[in-house]
Amino acid sequence: MKPNLSMMLLPLAMLAATEVQAFDKATIAKGEYLSRAGDCVACHSVAGGEPYAGGLAIDSPFGKIYSTNITPSKTAGIGNYTLQQFDDALRHGVRADGGNLYPAMPYPDYAMLTDEDVKALYAYFMEGVPAVDKSGPETDLGFPFNQRWGISFWNWMFANDDRFQPDTQQSALFNRGAYLVLGPGHCGSCHTPRGVAFQEKSYEDSADNFLSGGKVGMWEVPGIRGGAQGALADWSQEELIDYLANGRNDKTAVAGEMTAVIQHSLSHLTRDDLAAIAHYLKSLPGQGAALPMSAAATQKTTALLDSAKMDKDSGARIYLDNCGACHFTAGQGAARVFPKLDGNALINAQDPSGLIHVILAGARMPSTKGAPEDLAMPAFGWRLSDEEVATLTTFLRQAWNNRAAAVSAQDVAKVRQTIPEEVLNATRP
Repeated sequence: MKPNLSMMLLPLAMLAATEVQAFDKATIAKGEYLSRAGDCVACHSVAGGEPYAGGLAIDSPFGKIYSTNITPSKTAGIGNYTLQQFDDALRHGVRADGGNLYPAMPYPDYAMLTDEDVKALYAYFMEGVPAVDKSGPETDLGFPFNQRWGISFWNWMFANDDRFQPDTQQSALFNRGAYLVLGPGHCGSCHTPRGVAFQEKSYEDSADNFLSGGKVGMWEVPGIRGGAQGALADWSQEELIDYLANGRNDKTAVAGEMTAVIQHSLSHLTRDDLAAIAHYLKSLPGQGAALPMSAAATQKTTALLDSAKMDKDSGARIYLDNCGACHFTAGQGAARVFPKLDGNALINAQDPSGLIHVILAGARMPSTKGAPEDLAMPAFGWRLSDEEVATLTTFLRQAWNNRAAAVSAQDVAKVRQTIPEEVLNATRP
């Protein structure tokens, strides 16, 4: 009897089928949504590159850490990971080969994820993302930070390993918001201050310092506690939803690292989930972080600028010549177009580097479904000297109700050195 070819191929087909775990479309779609909530694409992609192929340089106090390829490539990505290995990497910072991930990957926050959500994410990355067979640059930190085994001690001392536990005394809306903020959104990784070992000082909202503000590179990150005396106490829930969805509202506009979070993550969430996040943040009381505001202080600066009687080298004159047309003499800007400067968190930050960066390099709001306008502030690095930028920045930080320290030309020079020439000259005529 001659062997039947189809019968010979059947065992091979059965074997191949056992090597691929098929997931239903609903699970893959859920994983895609969770990947947006977790902002995975922002860190694991480079501008102009393939999504999730890695290679993004993340600045740390110890050197550059490059994000990895998390596509299902079996040669360069995570295509050979089992669900358990994926879980170990996502929630515990342990690679498939047993090595430790650097905590630039927010696994202490992702530890909060449910088993079902981890499985959905695995389904999406294995079956919903195209494989990219290309590895990015290798992270190569100096000694002793290149000794990944030492991270085990850091994990033992500082990492969070707790799953999210709903608060039975709170509403479903509160708990959904808490889960998104604490877990996939990993908001605490930027908005909670860091300790001496660069660990998040708290992973629990019962702590006063949780979401009270932090720092990412040169950018001072504001607190986002929205309850009584919180940094966002004067924001309504609708204003907060608008900001999360579109990167702008009647009070301010996004800048710095948060721009990518709005663009790639929050603007893709449902309104219900954004409402849950806003509701949760508005429930967290603060510690008197709000800046005192008075009409008299606003009027004093406004009167000075309206008079136009000032020295040509003064901060007020530089403001009128470069900023006044959009932000106006009262520093109120235009709702959802030009952010308010009076009481602005970026302007009043202890570290002025973020504000200096915006003046030198400009800024661009994300284009979203709710606000598709691609609005941008021009770069002034080509036009203003370090001394002029320092004078302008100092004026902004002490005008209207702003009360922040003066800025030196040396401060400006340090920031200028971090910005490519093509960015500084982007708006040169």
